Order: sequence, then C-alpha cells, then structure tokens
Amino acid sequence: MGNASYTITVCSDSVGETAEAVVRAAIRQFEAPQIKIKRYMNVRNEEELRILMEEAAESGGFVAYTLVQPELREAIKEHAIRLHVRAVDVMGPMIQAFVDTFEDQPKRMPGLLHRLDDDYFQRVEAVEFAVKCDDGKDLHAILKADIVLLGVSRTSKTPLSVFLAHKGKKVVNYPVVPEIQPPEHLYSISPSKIIGLTMNAEHLLKVRSERLKTMGLPVLARYASLDRIVEELENARSLFDRLGCPVIDVTDKAIEETAGIVMDLIH
Repeated sequence: MGNASYTITVCSDSVGETAEAVVRAAIRQFEAPQIKIKRYMNVRNEEELRILMEEAAESGGFVAYTLVQPELREAIKEHAIRLHVRAVDVMGPMIQAFVDTFEDQPKRMPGLLHRLDDDYFQRVEAVEFAVKCDDGKDLHAILKADIVLLGVSRTSKTPLSVFLAHKGKKVVNYPVVPEIQPPEHLYSISPSKIIGLTMNAEHLLKVRSERLKTMGLPVLARYASLDRIVEELENARSLFDRLGCPVIDVTDKAIEETAGIVMDLIH
C-alpha cells in the first residue's frame, strides 16, 4: 500500500462501533499507517447517505456500514453503484443468516447493542472492579473475582483485565515477584478461576527494554536483564504448578486472542 493516504468511511444508524471494529481488525492485516477512518453516526435518512457517499467518492476510499433498516441498505447500495464506491455491508449478511436459518425477523431497531440493560451495568461494574484491583491493589478482592490473572511484569495483565471486564467479568490481576510471598487468598479459591500468564524470556526482554526507553530509564537496569527475567519466569511457573492453574503463553498473542482463550478456560 506504500505511503499513500486512504480514507475509510464508517456509516451507521447507531454509533458505528461494530463497523469500525471490523475495519480496524482488517487494517491490522496490512502495512497501512496512512489510513484514516471517518465515522458517520445516527444516519437516519437518504439525504445523509447521499452526502456521506459523495464525500467517500471524493476521498477515493470505501464505505463500511451497519444499517438495520432495509430501505437505507438499499439506498446506500444504489449510491455505491451510481458513484462507483465500494460499500461493505457489515451487518446485513449476518441478519440474513438469522432470517434464513431460524425463520425469524429482525427488530430493525438501531442501537440495540448499546441499550442500558443489565449487561451494560454489569460491564460498568466489572470495569470499575478491574481498575480498583489492578496490580494487586486489593488482595481481598481475590475472593470476589471471577478471574484472577497472575504473571510477571509486562505480561499484559492490566490490558487483559480491562478487556475481560468489558465482557462483564470481575478481574483481579496480581504481579508475581520472587521476593514477595503470594497472597494466601490464592489458595482459598478454585484453581479454575486463576490464569497464569507467561512469555518467552527473550521476547519479554525486548518488551521490558522498550518500556524502560519510553520512561527515560537506563536499559541496562536489572529489570531488563535476561538472568532476572528467567528467574522471575521460573518462580512464576513454580507458583502456577503449586496452584494447579492453567497457564497461557502470551508471546506474540493479541489481547483479544488471549481473552478468548481465558473465556474458554473459565467456562
């Protein structure tokens, strides 16, 4: 794709998060640093569609859309043909699959994903819980948690905690350090709730070295020495074995991938 600049238009009759998430997932498969995403939210009529499609045509990009109203989906297809703009229907095929397979009809109400239901409040509560319990701040919360993440420093415990919290799970993450005795609460809960996180030593060395650089600290610190990292990983592995908990190697894994494995394990 070179160094050219591209624009992808996201069109939705709600907030557009679904379409944008799909677009960003696709972008990660390409070397595309110059891509700009322009989001149009709460699109309700054909005139709004016409304007955004003409702007998309001028930019030379394509459109990803989630529109639940059939008339709007037809209108955007007509504008796409007229203006020679590629338009990708993110939601339509999935809705049609439900209709064809289960012989049911959709509600055709924009924004159902974001209604303030019980699941929404559960996710908010879980996010607050994860923030409060980050990095072992509240050890008593281990007894209330749905998931306890254990691992040495820089094994993605915090971002994984927040990601899982958005799925409604109350998560505690605790740093495993050789010099600190792990909390007794860990032995009071089911090992199935505990997830050990590990990483290849050489990869962890690179991660920690980059972290020190961004903080303006010397890269030769013991924190980023291979001997220290191996010692920490072996100590963590010993703890995981004593607890009898499952272990995930997060080397080169995206947070989303690791979260999927965690959800499978706890279920």
